[in-house]
Amino acid sequence: MYIKNNREQKAEDRKYLFSIVLLLASCFYSVSSYAQCAMCRAALESEGNNAKAEAVNDGIVYLMVIPYILVGVIAYMVYRTGKKLAQPKE
Repeated sequence: MYIKNNREQKAEDRKYLFSIVLLLASCFYSVSSYAQCAMCRAALESEGNNAKAEAVNDGIVYLMVIPYILVGVIAYMVYRTGKKLAQPKE
């Protein structure tokens, strides 16, 4: 059975930590976008109320983010379970 030495284990742990930090940073990075369907956009632009149009756009983006967060949490749980199963039992 191959046992990693302490230096190799720390390097591997840093690699996984960096991946997690990068994933979290990319989740919280914000880019301005126009996330409205054509019908919503036409209905809101016809009224001339820009604040209402921006609020609907923000709501659509908010609803779009939730599935990505859920997938990220599930992926982390699978990763953590896999790592626990890979460790030898004492």
